Amino acid sequence: MTPYDLLLPLASLMVAMLGTEILRRYALSHGVLDLPNARSSHERPTPRGGGLAVVAAFLLALGWLRADGALSLADWAGLGGGSLILAAAGFADDHRPLSAGLRMALHLFAAAWALCLLGRGLSVDFGLFRLHQPWLIYPLGAMVIVWSVNLFNFMDGIDGIAGSQAVFVACGTTLWLAAAGATPGWVLAALALAAASGGFLTRNWPPAKIFMGDAGSGFLGFALAALMIGGVAHFGASPWPWLILIGAFFVDATYTLFHRLRRGVRLAEAHRSHAYQILSRRWGGHRPVTLACIAVNLLWLAPLAAAAAYWPSYGFLLWGLAMLPLLVLAWRTDAGGAHG
Repeated sequence: MTPYDLLLPLASLMVAMLGTEILRRYALSHGVLDLPNARSSHERPTPRGGGLAVVAAFLLALGWLRADGALSLADWAGLGGGSLILAAAGFADDHRPLSAGLRMALHLFAAAWALCLLGRGLSVDFGLFRLHQPWLIYPLGAMVIVWSVNLFNFMDGIDGIAGSQAVFVACGTTLWLAAAGATPGWVLAALALAAASGGFLTRNWPPAKIFMGDAGSGFLGFALAALMIGGVAHFGASPWPWLILIGAFFVDATYTLFHRLRRGVRLAEAHRSHAYQILSRRWGGHRPVTLACIAVNLLWLAPLAAAAAYWPSYGFLLWGLAMLPLLVLAWRTDAGGAHG
């Protein structure tokens, strides 16, 4: 990469910042507000839909990379087309809630789209063994993408947490791709996503001036997972570092879901029983929880992800070590319990 290439993430940052402010003013003037209710973690009406600025900045970055020849047509279509599908689905859901079945169908379609274009010949080296059977690996890849989409939907519930997580995971993905020998186009795509998420975060940091909305959260989950699929399929990268990077969201959302299933709760019922939501009530605000999540990411998960990249054969053990204290925290807070 050259200094000229760094103009791309800078442009993504500026587009996202400007776009977020434009969307905030539009939402205020047109009454596009997220109103507090019994299940909310916020107390005042707040504009929503700011995640569309991240979508626009990322798609423009992909267009730049494609025009510059840094991304192949298949890679550009796989990343950009799937992102558009998820952003459109989230935008529609923000304005008129879609049925759970239709949402899942769109998520699966976007996952299939990405796997067809980005995952050709996908073979995953898990360290102790390599998985290459198409009948197993493609359903597994679709599951990872769909769950990543839903992770960000579930976890976008307090100020700054989804935006800061996107910055962290996208920055980590940038380094992971670079270490795996990825082409500059892929590295810059991940860096542009980090910069765009940072641009949105400037207006979403607690106390938030605008919320992301489903159009942004679902898109982020897809884009990050699609970058991971490309890194594994194209450059033979180990998946364990990426799985560690996303660990905070994975553990909270997954533990909460299974605890609610065990209790026999209807999953479509709104709630605020994720560990991060419980902690925001105990700690008296959103900022301490978001800062704590950032600290866990930087001080615990990042070093273990780096270790997994350096010693991929120990990736599973390092992933288990990384997840263990997060599981203990979810258990101690009773995430998914009746108090939510």
